[in-house]
Amino acid sequence: MAVGKRLAAARGAWICFQDEAGQVLRPPVAKTWARRGHTPVISVSGKGSGRVSIAGLVCLKPGHRGRLMWRTRLHRNRKGERGSFSEDDYIAFLDQAHQRLRAPIVLIWDNLNTHISVRMRELIAARRWLTVIRLPAYAPDLNPTEGVWRWMKRGLTNIAVRGVDHLADLVKRRLRACQQRTDLLAGFFASTGMTLDPEPP
Repeated sequence: MAVGKRLAAARGAWICFQDEAGQVLRPPVAKTWARRGHTPVISVSGKGSGRVSIAGLVCLKPGHRGRLMWRTRLHRNRKGERGSFSEDDYIAFLDQAHQRLRAPIVLIWDNLNTHISVRMRELIAARRWLTVIRLPAYAPDLNPTEGVWRWMKRGLTNIAVRGVDHLADLVKRRLRACQQRTDLLAGFFASTGMTLDPEPP
């Protein structure tokens, strides 16, 4: 991470942590209170199928409020449908983030096969404003975007969705709420144990 911080400071860049998550129609398991002997039950419709995939970016820069950006992709289990984000999906997302932030990006993400493919390396090399640093294997605790997913899923625990489109609407609503809570983003970053050094004068 120290390398990324030095690069960001030197180039006036944003440090952006990227990660993916998915949510199916079945609500996440959660703990709650209930009278002894009366287990709470959430009715879940067995109709329909599908999943919502989310790609997220937690963007940080000293002296600026944190930013959360995200994209969703709906999977309806149709024949021939891709089950995940492609290299072109990721690079379009990063291009959009670059336009919004109006600065270079130091991207920090994991070793997902789509992140390290030949195609992805070519797309990254064609963008001078993009520097990529890979997280160590099995290190989700170093990625503040993981905190976003936990917070998002907590808000879906007591809801029985009617279908994949309804689920997508709920996911987007929850993520929009997180976007407005810069204190949450700061907390997710603080939970990694890392800090941002002030920009040099």
